[in-house]
Amino acid sequence: MTWVESHRADPEVVPMADRHYNRQKIGSPQFVPPGRCHVLKIGTAEQLRTPGAGGAFWVTSWPFAEYVKHAWAGAWVCSAFRNEGAGVASDLIRAAVISTAEKWPEVPWKGMVSFIDPAKVEPRMIRGRETWGHSWFEAGFEHVGYTKAGLWVMQMKPAQIRELRQMDKLVKRLEKAA
Repeated sequence: MTWVESHRADPEVVPMADRHYNRQKIGSPQFVPPGRCHVLKIGTAEQLRTPGAGGAFWVTSWPFAEYVKHAWAGAWVCSAFRNEGAGVASDLIRAAVISTAEKWPEVPWKGMVSFIDPAKVEPRMIRGRETWGHSWFEAGFEHVGYTKAGLWVMQMKPAQIRELRQMDKLVKRLEKAA
């Protein structure tokens, strides 16, 4: 399945947004922080409403740097990503980053970041160690630090985003030629 562009108050996405750990107001019709945003979804209304039925949603926020209090001001921020069986998480993450770069071709100098709360996300055991954000590592993000509140910061740098977009364009051209 592929991402479909949505909007900050898509009623089909609200039930899944309500299941995301960072949701501020359960049931609120809007599930995106203020500012510029790029909202994506996968699945039917039923899939998005039903836990584990194959839906997913993604939000890229691009807050104006002067209103940001963390060290990555100016970066695109994945403010929500939830995958309930829509596909391989790292593939969905890469596809969402590409979609974001297509919407906003000028990649910010700090690239894209995502914040992971280790208290609310189940770790995966990788080589005998608990690891948070493994899908983000697989998608090409790096762990670059912590917020003051202790959230993990994952970052994809601008060069990686541009390279990912160029590879996607090449693949699409090859598929078209075949």
